[in-house]
Amino acid sequence: MNIFKLSIKNIFNKPLSSLITVALLALGIGIISLLLQLNSLIKDQMENNLRGIDMVVGAKGSPLQLILSSVYHIDSPTGNISLEEAEEISNNKMVGSSIKLLYGDNYKGYRIVGAEKKLIELYKGVIKQGKEWDNPYEVLVGSKVYEKLNIKLGDNLITSHGLRETGQSHSDKSFKVVGLLESSNSVMDQLIITSPESVWNIHSSHDDEEYEDENKEITAMLIKFKSPMNIIRFPRQINENTNLQAAVPSYEISRLFKLFGFGIETLTYLAYLIIIVSGFSLFINLFNSMNDRKYEMALIRTLGASRFQLSRMIIFESLILTIAGFAIGLLFSRFGVMFVSSLMDESINYNLDSIKILNEEYWLLGLSFLIGLISSLIPAIQVYKMNISKILADE
Repeated sequence: MNIFKLSIKNIFNKPLSSLITVALLALGIGIISLLLQLNSLIKDQMENNLRGIDMVVGAKGSPLQLILSSVYHIDSPTGNISLEEAEEISNNKMVGSSIKLLYGDNYKGYRIVGAEKKLIELYKGVIKQGKEWDNPYEVLVGSKVYEKLNIKLGDNLITSHGLRETGQSHSDKSFKVVGLLESSNSVMDQLIITSPESVWNIHSSHDDEEYEDENKEITAMLIKFKSPMNIIRFPRQINENTNLQAAVPSYEISRLFKLFGFGIETLTYLAYLIIIVSGFSLFINLFNSMNDRKYEMALIRTLGASRFQLSRMIIFESLILTIAGFAIGLLFSRFGVMFVSSLMDESINYNLDSIKILNEEYWLLGLSFLIGLISSLIPAIQVYKMNISKILADE
């Protein structure tokens, strides 16, 4: 006698109650899995873009805005700072290395960033085709940009002022694509990178006119300290003694996650509540099903099935429903990640395209099994203790 097949048939005999149970469990598992996936992917993306950056220096304003604009390139800059002041900080004995950034233009919504070539080294960029820039108005294009815009080597890009493509066009000057970068799963994938001189020159008032050094400005500077201990006092010195602002990315991003933490925790608790409700629904489903099928089970016993086999049939029904709910929940979470990724891709040019099985999801699988076992425990015990003589006599 195939108890497993009988369990499946019993599930399909009560399609509505089985569907409600699976849907509730799938919803709870799906919400938790989606939150875990998004949290993991966003943290990985954030940390990947922070490598080698201990501090960011820019104009006075919001420290978080400075980090988002200069490290993640998803916000407007706080303003410009003097190149001369930036050089003073760069030459400080506490500073191990620095990278100056200039931005304020875009090509079809993607930022043009003037930077030292150390930026490519920072994100371990690899040139897929072409070479690095050697002259002004030559650019390297990130993988996401040339894939989306179908940019090729040798193309000329006419950029627009500002960070949106609706800005005034620099129609008198264009950038030549000399290199295409491989995907690095970093912010560099969504940037068009050129030399600082290119950005200075394109904003000069006359063709081929270059700024004097004392008039040059940059947007921000990324700094790596010689010693991690310098991260405690050097930013404070800059904030208190200069007109510049120093922000520590790790601190600001940690603060950002704390701001969103309450909402994420609330949704997680709600999802766990839904899972508990699904467990009750599963228990009621099995209990009612057992009462409705007492005579049928008694007949199965007379045909040779043991008490243990009938109890096992109840447990199988419960586990099949919970596994189905878990699988559908995971599927729901993956589609959710794809949907959120597409929204981020359209709005801020970020996507989350790496989906992996997380350790926490194995715990969710264990939780699903536990709910299935607990829900089936009382019905299975009652089936085991069932008096078949009395049931057949009553019928």
